Amino acid sequence: MSVKALKELPGIKEEHMPQLAEMGIKSVADMKKALSDEAKVKEMVKALSGVGPKTVDKWKADLEGIDAEKEVKEQPVAKPVITETDEYEVKAKPELSDETEDALAKRALINGKRPAFKRQEWFRYPKLGEKWRRPKGLHSKMKRNLKRRPPVVDIGFRGPALARGLHPSGFEEKLVFTVDELNGVDPKTQAVRIGASVGTKKRIQIEDKAFELGIRVLNRMV
Repeated sequence: MSVKALKELPGIKEEHMPQLAEMGIKSVADMKKALSDEAKVKEMVKALSGVGPKTVDKWKADLEGIDAEKEVKEQPVAKPVITETDEYEVKAKPELSDETEDALAKRALINGKRPAFKRQEWFRYPKLGEKWRRPKGLHSKMKRNLKRRPPVVDIGFRGPALARGLHPSGFEEKLVFTVDELNGVDPKTQAVRIGASVGTKKRIQIEDKAFELGIRVLNRMV
């Protein structure tokens, strides 16, 4: 598809044209250059109503063209060269006590040895599935823990109490849905997980605010 004007791109409306002009995007060439800049893409998604990541991907496909994609596929993939000037964003680490660090290490070992708990007769009736259900029945041999029967969930399989409920990184998880909910988060011990029902634009706002406050987001978009 050959695009000659910005209005030909899918999702572009008349009301978007002044906003794009303020960002310095007045032609197709400007748009193609802006799509290669992640900061510009994020700014467009925030400002333009009805425009999301999927729409941006369509723009990239339309502007690059089919022939350009074929050339990229035919060229050999070059290995990325890491220079000293490249910056690597180090993920935030929690402030943990020695006891909590030991508990996390013990929990990791226990998780590796813990068997897979499957419900009674999961192999006989496929419709039951493998999800765990406690065995019932007066004559249930699995319930009585007889030999050659699948393992049953028991308190002895639990991990250390200090590490219970913590993320593998050591953070205490907190579910957030709005930007205001970040104000009560302690970045030293807590990390946030954005709710699945949050839209793209609000998710970007939450991630930007969390970056300013030094809070780690466990399920970032990028």
